[in-house]
Amino acid sequence: MRTARTAFTALIVSVALAACAGPGEETAGPGPTGATPVTSEPSPSPTPSDPQMPVDPLPTRKGGPSKPPGPGATTLTGTIQAGVEPNCLLLDGNLLIGGPRDVLKPGTRVVVTGKSQPDMMTTCQQGTPFVVESARPA
Repeated sequence: MRTARTAFTALIVSVALAACAGPGEETAGPGPTGATPVTSEPSPSPTPSDPQMPVDPLPTRKGGPSKPPGPGATTLTGTIQAGVEPNCLLLDGNLLIGGPRDVLKPGTRVVVTGKSQPDMMTTCQQGTPFVVESARPA
């Protein structure tokens, strides 16, 4: 009796799993090693000559803008000051987020373009967050 109940449960489970495959899909059982065989080959990685692959823009010179500032961008000019916390840089009360760190150093006079993000949370305890799009020495 117990064997019949187990066989019936296995049959119900098999039918339910086969129904999950949907119309037109084949179900593959385990292969000789117990693993489910691969039914399709993985797609090859895109190559640089592949027209479907997105092309990275050409690198720009260090610290220079790669394109005109986006809508709502602001340009700031001044001397960078070190913040209270390590790695925090301030420019006229703005906390500089991102940007080329080889250009953005304390004591350097710079021209920075970016957008103010007053709602952004940071670990620095001062300044209004300003996401840098580009920076160059002034």
